[in-house]
Amino acid sequence: MTTRIAKYLSECGIASRRDAEKMIADGRVSVNGVVIDTPVYFVAQGDRVCVDGNVVHAREQTVVYMFHKPINCLTTQRDDSGRKTIYDFLPPEYRNLKYIGRLDYKTTGLLLLTNDGELARKLTLPSSGIPRTYIATISGKDSHSGLERARRGITVDGIKYQPMQIEELSDTKLRITISEGKKNEIRIVLRACGCPVRRLHRISYGNIQMGKLPVGKIEKIMQKTIDEMIKTNYHSN
Repeated sequence: MTTRIAKYLSECGIASRRDAEKMIADGRVSVNGVVIDTPVYFVAQGDRVCVDGNVVHAREQTVVYMFHKPINCLTTQRDDSGRKTIYDFLPPEYRNLKYIGRLDYKTTGLLLLTNDGELARKLTLPSSGIPRTYIATISGKDSHSGLERARRGITVDGIKYQPMQIEELSDTKLRITISEGKKNEIRIVLRACGCPVRRLHRISYGNIQMGKLPVGKIEKIMQKTIDEMIKTNYHSN
């Protein structure tokens, strides 16, 4: 029995199929010592598959972790400018994990990590409708009139942003829930509405709550909790 190479890499938790195809195009994947240059390639049991010279091993079970991302680090594998990434804060045994979605450089809080590249892709698709909740600290006590625009949904620089659920906790603190997860969505929308964000901290992703997990620490999530999130149809809620 043979398996298409991109699917095999995804099932081994290396990357999503799309990212695996890019790895192949970049010449990072070899089979039995020969670098391949096309995703239209099938591997069989016993083939020796390597990425960047490292042997790929089939993994046993999908696992998901929650990580308390510190401020001033990137959600990426490496940075050409030498800035710190989340992997600088993770113990060595967790540095092969894939992140589920991203938090920007200044944003702190809950970031999910997994050994399953395909699951990571699935849980970040806009079509998943998974709600993400943040605590935002904004500037100015007179800026709350602009929040109604964010609640209705706005278009900024030609990009349409869906309505946000916003609860005003104080003059400068908001609880915000979004389900699209576009890049820098909260910062862009609130700035356009006259409520610039000074601090942003994610506290939940779907049914997963970060709770009191310390900054820079990682914790495995129970399988039951993962299954519940995967099965929930958030668009029907």
